[in-house]
Amino acid sequence: MDETPTSRMLSWARNSTIYRLERRMMTEKQLFDAISKKAKQKFEDISGAQIKALADFAVKFAYELKVLDDVAFAEISTRSAVRSGKSKKAIAFKLASKGINGETVVAAVEEVDDLRSAVIFARKRGFGPFRRGELDEKRKAKELAAFARNGFSFSIGRRVFEMEREDAEEVLESNPAF
Repeated sequence: MDETPTSRMLSWARNSTIYRLERRMMTEKQLFDAISKKAKQKFEDISGAQIKALADFAVKFAYELKVLDDVAFAEISTRSAVRSGKSKKAIAFKLASKGINGETVVAAVEEVDDLRSAVIFARKRGFGPFRRGELDEKRKAKELAAFARNGFSFSIGRRVFEMEREDAEEVLESNPAF
């Protein structure tokens, strides 16, 4: 069996790449995996070498069109995550799971201010300075555990937990980094 993809396969890979990247931004790994998976479904008797060749072709085609950029993806995803109150650790994990290389991940999360992100997280969840109800031991444990589960260090979680509302709002206003 021939190990090179047919022209029909290459045409499909080109169209599929355009279709996917029109709808949402993807990383190189996400595009490679999506094309590989769909090629297995679409073409009967396709070999592993042909699947890899199609996925490589799709990635190369996307780079030629300048619509695939892992660095831009990492920067945009980081800004979005910071605005929604994600920790530096959670952002780095998410980017790495999407196939972004380590150097790019480190560069993307370098400017992230975990204190500001923790204050945003607290505001979203009604924790710490944004608490609506009374504080008891159960509530205290719940809030501190939520900070830890979301990747914030104990010191940052405790700092936000003990903040006054004015101080929290000052942190939000003084650090509009993202």
